[in-house]
Amino acid sequence: MATLYRLATGAAEPLAPLLLRVRLWRGKEDAARLDERLGRGRGSRPDGRLIWVHGASVGESLSALPLIGRIAGDGARVMVTTGTAASARIMARRLPAGGFHRYAPLDGPRASARFLDRWRPDAALWVESELWPNLLAETRRRGVPTALVNGRMSPRSFARWRRLPSLAGAVVGGFEVVLARSEADAARLVALGARNVATAGDLKAAAAPLEADPSALERIGKAIGNRPAWVAVSTHEGEELAAAGVHRQLEDAVPGLLTVIVPRHADRGDAVEAELTDRGHRVARRSRDELPGPRTDVFLGDTMGETGLYLRLGDPVFVGKSLLHEGGHNPREPALLGRAVLFGPHMENFAQAADGLTAAGGAVRVADPASLGPVVGRLLGDVDARGGIGRRARARAEADAAGVLDAVLDALAPVLRASRR
Repeated sequence: MATLYRLATGAAEPLAPLLLRVRLWRGKEDAARLDERLGRGRGSRPDGRLIWVHGASVGESLSALPLIGRIAGDGARVMVTTGTAASARIMARRLPAGGFHRYAPLDGPRASARFLDRWRPDAALWVESELWPNLLAETRRRGVPTALVNGRMSPRSFARWRRLPSLAGAVVGGFEVVLARSEADAARLVALGARNVATAGDLKAAAAPLEADPSALERIGKAIGNRPAWVAVSTHEGEELAAAGVHRQLEDAVPGLLTVIVPRHADRGDAVEAELTDRGHRVARRSRDELPGPRTDVFLGDTMGETGLYLRLGDPVFVGKSLLHEGGHNPREPALLGRAVLFGPHMENFAQAADGLTAAGGAVRVADPASLGPVVGRLLGDVDARGGIGRRARARAEADAAGVLDAVLDALAPVLRASRR
C-alpha cells in the first residue's frame, strides 16, 4: 500500500500547482509563498544543528511552542512547518529566538525530496496526528531520526487507518520514539504498528496562557463596560445558534447581556452572521473592526489567532465542538485564565483534561443545548460560584502542566542526542 500510495501521488503531482491555485482562490494559501508548498521557496539552511518540528495548523504549532523554546534554548535552530496561512501568521509572532517558519510541502514524492534536500534537518518531531506517508518516508530514507510528539489517534482516525494496515504500519512504525497524548491514544497507535510508545502527558497542558493584544483588549473592554458577558469559543455549525438561543433565553433575566461567539473557523463569519441576523440578533464583527455597542446582542469573533483576546471578554466560557459534534476543543485554554469552563457531552479529543477539570470542580458538563442556558444564567448571576469554578479550573490546569515538558524532553532524549551526531 505504501508503494501504491507513492505511485499514485507521484502521478498526480503535476497537478499540484493547479490545486494550490484553487486553494489560493479559496483563501487557504499564501500567494507570496506558494513555492514552499512545492518544496522550493526562499531561504537556505542555517549553519549548525537544525531540528524540524511539523504540525498541521494553529493548535498543533501553538502546543509545541514550549518544547520549541527549550530546544532552541539548547543551542539548536528550529524550523517549524505547518500547512495553513493562519498558523504561519501566528508563528511569525510567537516563535522564540532561534525558530523560523516554513510551509510544509504537499505530500508528493518530488516535493518532499526537494524540501528535505534543501533543509537537511538533523531530527524531525511530528506533532499530534499529521502523518504524511511520502514526507515521512523521504525523511527516514535520509536517516533523519524521527519522533511523534503528543501523538493523537482518535477512534475515527483509527478505524480509517485500520482499513490500510500495511500503510499504517509503514507510517507509524518508523518513528524512533512515539509519545502518545493518552493511554487510549497509545493503545491505538500500538495496534497500528507503532514501537517505543510512551505516555509523557499532554503537551498542550504545558502551554502558557493564550496572549491577547493589550490595546485591542482595552478598546473592546471599554466598549463592553459593565455589561454581563459570556463566551462560546471554538464553535462549530449549529453551536452558534445554540449560543444565540441561550442569549434569547436569558436577555430579559440578565439585562444588558452580551454573548461573544467565536467560530472555530473564522471564514464562517458571513454564514454565522446571516444565521444570527435572520433570527433578529444585532451583531458586531471583529473582522470588520466593529465594537459591541449598547444594543449589540452578539460580538462575533471571526478572526484567527485572537482566542486569548476573546477568552478575556466574558465569563463563563463554553468550549465548542462538544454540544452537537464529537471531539471537543482544549478546555485548558479558558481554565488557565481562571474562567468557569462549560462544555457539552462530547469531549472525546480532550477526555482526560475534561474529566480532570470536572472532577476538580473547575468545569461543568451540560447534557444538551437545553441545559446550557440555565447553567450560563446561574453563573452570570452568582459571581462567587463563577469565581470559585474559575479558581479551581486554573489550579487544575496549572497542576496538569507541572512536569509535562520535562517528561517529554526526557522521552525525546534519544532522538535529540542522535541529532548532535
